[in-house]
Amino acid sequence: MNNFEFYTPTRMIFGRGTHLQVGKIVKEYGFKKVLVHFGGASAKKTGLLDAVCGALEAEGIGYVQLGGVQANPTLSMAKKGIELCLEEKVDFVLAVGGGSVIDSAKCIADGAGNPGVDVWKFFTKEAAPAGALPVGAILTLSASGSEMSASCVITNEENGLKRGFNSTTHRPLFSICNPELTYTVSRFQTGCGTVDIMMHTLERYMGGTTKETPLTDRIAEGLLKTVAEAGAVADRDPENYEARATLMWAGSLSHNDLTSAGRAFMMQVHQMEHELSGMYPQIAHGAGLSALWPSWARYVCAAWPERFAQYAVRVWNLEMNFENPMETALAGIKVTEDYFKSLNMPTNIRDLGVEPEKIDEMAEKCTNFGTRTLPGIRELGKAEMMEIYRMAMEA
Repeated sequence: MNNFEFYTPTRMIFGRGTHLQVGKIVKEYGFKKVLVHFGGASAKKTGLLDAVCGALEAEGIGYVQLGGVQANPTLSMAKKGIELCLEEKVDFVLAVGGGSVIDSAKCIADGAGNPGVDVWKFFTKEAAPAGALPVGAILTLSASGSEMSASCVITNEENGLKRGFNSTTHRPLFSICNPELTYTVSRFQTGCGTVDIMMHTLERYMGGTTKETPLTDRIAEGLLKTVAEAGAVADRDPENYEARATLMWAGSLSHNDLTSAGRAFMMQVHQMEHELSGMYPQIAHGAGLSALWPSWARYVCAAWPERFAQYAVRVWNLEMNFENPMETALAGIKVTEDYFKSLNMPTNIRDLGVEPEKIDEMAEKCTNFGTRTLPGIRELGKAEMMEIYRMAMEA
């Protein structure tokens, strides 16, 4: 087990009706002016936005609204939010939505806390934020784990680059998680969310070479097994509270570093997927992950077949072939791929509309234009990335 630091300061308020507490919670912290940041029409249509703003009004808290966040949140939207926060003297950013809204809120908080600095420079590592406005979240989609993570991912539309950076200031001050708010999430987005939750732990589990982490392994395996079961239930019974609650809590735990404690890792599939949805903004992040992971897994598994075989046995209850662990490893990859298909998720990038001639450009961007390789159980440079993209095109 490697040395590690585990830091999860986010206050979690979980359960039925909890979103109605938001006014009292914000008042506890003494904030005076809130930016209420949200996505599209659903927040208005369901009455959630009115309920949130009404709860703030009831406590005498001022607010301004900024809606319109899209999937794969954009730099231009974040810059609008930064300008609005500075004009209105906002002291707190409240995200009402899923991971895209929360990431956009985090980027706004970074920019408003560092006026005069181009916020994109934080994502290119040309600058580091000196501080940020505090952020809170009311979660409406179980997927990204951004409600409890240090990560933030933004797409720069001008150059088609989707980049992320981590900061302790990105961990929300509080997150309100009411599983009932996810009942109306579409089957497709529920599937995307289930994949994303699983991938946050799968990438930690498979993404490094640290071997002696038995407790962390068991936590990760338990989460993966439970999410697969809950995802199947939510797929056929969208208003099953226990399944929705399991997915929501698992999403937070999957990306708050619990399932990687003591392990070094690189999320290679996430990095490669960022180039997909950066260049093709219509691709949902979870769909991109499901389309890439089986090809990535088949490409790298020979470097550590025992790890993939352990996953197959412990998560999917497959029989272990001790004489040929690779056979068990490949069977585990296949059953995962079949599970993604059962959720109506893609397992190749061709069906996502990716053009074969873009493979070189995606790989080049994923190397940060030749300045990096991706470490892992098998290191990936441009040639290796191109081969995985080709496999995912032909799958």
